[in-house]
Amino acid sequence: MNHPPLKRLPFLSSLWTRLANTPLPVTEESIALRIWVQVLVVIGIMATDVGASTQMSVWAIPFSFVGTFWSWQRRKHRNITAKFLIAIGMLAALAYFFGNLLANINDTRLVLAELLIQLQVLHSFDLPRRQDLGYSMVIGLILLGVAGTLNETLAFGPFVIVFLAVALPILCLDYRSRLGFAPVDRRRTPASQERSPLLPLRLPQLGLFFGITLILGLVVFALMPRFPGYQLQTLPVSTSEAFEYERFGDGNRGIINPGQGETDASGGENGEAEAGEAMIYYGFNREINQLQNSSGVKEQEPKVLMRVRSQAPGFWRVLSFDHYTGEGWEISRDEQLTTINRPAWSYRFYVTPPDPPMISRQVIQTFTITAPMPNLIPALSHPSTLYFPTPEIALDPEGSMRAPIPLAADLTYTVISNVPDRDRTALGKAGTDYRAAIAKYYLEIDPDLAKFLRAEAEAMLASTPNPRRNPYEIALFLAQELKQRYVIATDYPIFPGDDVVRAFLRNGGGYPDHFSTVLTMMLRSLGIPARLTAGFGSGQFNPFTGFYLVRNTDAFVLTEVYFPQHGWYSFDPMPGHDLYPVSVEDYEAFGVLRQFWDWVAGWLPSPVTAAFAMVWGAIATFLGQAIERFWAFISGSAIGFLLGTSGAIACGLLAWLGWQRLRGWVMVYRWRRLPPMERIYRQMVWMLTMVGERRAIKIRKHRYQTPQEYADGLRSAIAHPSHYDLATMAIVDAITAAYGQWRYGDQTPDLATLEAQLHQLRRLTRPQPRRKTPV
Repeated sequence: MNHPPLKRLPFLSSLWTRLANTPLPVTEESIALRIWVQVLVVIGIMATDVGASTQMSVWAIPFSFVGTFWSWQRRKHRNITAKFLIAIGMLAALAYFFGNLLANINDTRLVLAELLIQLQVLHSFDLPRRQDLGYSMVIGLILLGVAGTLNETLAFGPFVIVFLAVALPILCLDYRSRLGFAPVDRRRTPASQERSPLLPLRLPQLGLFFGITLILGLVVFALMPRFPGYQLQTLPVSTSEAFEYERFGDGNRGIINPGQGETDASGGENGEAEAGEAMIYYGFNREINQLQNSSGVKEQEPKVLMRVRSQAPGFWRVLSFDHYTGEGWEISRDEQLTTINRPAWSYRFYVTPPDPPMISRQVIQTFTITAPMPNLIPALSHPSTLYFPTPEIALDPEGSMRAPIPLAADLTYTVISNVPDRDRTALGKAGTDYRAAIAKYYLEIDPDLAKFLRAEAEAMLASTPNPRRNPYEIALFLAQELKQRYVIATDYPIFPGDDVVRAFLRNGGGYPDHFSTVLTMMLRSLGIPARLTAGFGSGQFNPFTGFYLVRNTDAFVLTEVYFPQHGWYSFDPMPGHDLYPVSVEDYEAFGVLRQFWDWVAGWLPSPVTAAFAMVWGAIATFLGQAIERFWAFISGSAIGFLLGTSGAIACGLLAWLGWQRLRGWVMVYRWRRLPPMERIYRQMVWMLTMVGERRAIKIRKHRYQTPQEYADGLRSAIAHPSHYDLATMAIVDAITAAYGQWRYGDQTPDLATLEAQLHQLRRLTRPQPRRKTPV
């Protein structure tokens, strides 16, 4: 035998000899299984590229096909040289992985996926056994999972469906291979059962299984609770390399809109965004003029600006205003910014916002920018940690964050916020002891306007029989009154030098953003600190991707009210909006199921939805009252406790006996509907299971066991004569072999002989009466 030159190396000679003397592996001969596994891997590779919006792995698809073809041709050889070269290639891939890992230490998902793809290409050149193909299947599944975490749109959905359609025939072919059946020979297959050589089942059967699996998967997806998914503190951050070197210029820390440069007026340098750029909400500037820009977002088509993955929805806060000018608002301390730097080895900024809440919950949010936006960084209120690529950021006195340059498309960053809990009782006891800094900036109001607004507010408060005595109840009531008393109007008259608040009250309404301005100034007139805050609503939640789609039309302003020792809380007086934005305590683990019901209820007539609500309400009320009365009975006295305990035990025993009887009836009913061979095998398994339960032997057949694996597991019981004998095992082997040949080999069994063997097995496993020992 001629060996390659590698064998002549001293340190490889003995190893080469040992490898050459090892027995050849049992090869996998199914071409169909190999083709489907390769398709599965290609789907995983393509899904990863689509999820990451890259083309880094396109090269792997043709190389993987070449490797699979080579592996098929060389499956019966030892391929020692090829194995050495594959090992060297894997070491090179590992070295490349570590170098890439150091460059992307903050988000390693794509780096790990790239390593898996490289290893799969190398692994495809040596796939002699079914177990080796199993490794490729696992890699394809892992790649699909990584793609799911990277993808933020429904573009990932088709890959999941195709992956499922490919996985079904793979599982069938893999199961046939485990049983040791040869590939289907079309020349010996009856015409009625003829199928494609690449499909283990006929197309209608595969279509039925695919539909059932897809429907069950969607049901489980809707019922699955959405618990907080972030468990790591290394959170997603990504952008272009140029973004990571941007810093603030000398004295240049203002608000910058895309394509406009730094802005210091309500509309920027030119009053509006340049053509082709996303229309920027007028409230994202140092000054806003609500008379000239009353409509808020100008007439435009809705456009997605951000995709947000968050543990809980909320108001994505952008910036706040403290000084009212009569025509709008401005930030009075825009120059008093605090610059925060991060370490060179980490993207983490530690943020200390002013007035932190006393009671809060940590919420993690990941933002992906999809269109150019100002350099203002949206986040839930009270951010404590920011993962952002620039070397520095700025924090203004209102707790808003700014980047050195505008937020570019495809920028991803993560924020950890300490979102305050809205405890109505605790906030009602907050008091009115405001420190000097709060009173100076957030109680500022013109005396004439204060007198006018105080009279309006007191008239509203006097209209209710229940007096509001604390600031929280007053803010809540006034926000509700503004919703109900005033309307959104776009055609009211505007006079030069007019005051927004006075014009709003005079005309009986105004533009949407005017409601929050009126509420803010009305609270100030009553001595309650308040400010105007601009940001985005939660957006539209996509239950399939887990992201909130935030559009330009979701931008608006609301009122934030300060409560000593508790911080700032939002109130939204705009008609059509909730009284305050959804907060962390409103988060529901079964939100997808609730959204599905809301969608179904939207299509049903009102009487039908009302009937459903009435029925479920009646059932819940009945069960609640029954449980309450039962508990009161058994906990009221010792006799009640004894009777209740005895009744519960008796009910449990009767339920168990009924279940056993019902299970037997169901099994008999199912056996009658099965083909004869299937019925014989199922009856045999049932008999052996009952024997095992009587003799305390763990011999139950598991779903993942093949018939032959189950029979092999029974052989271990032969060592105990009290369990099984050789005659029993001979019958088990005969029925198992016949079932396998019928189920997977398309052979017709001898049913009469098998029925006789099953009858004999029933006699052998029947409980024998105990014999009396002679005295």
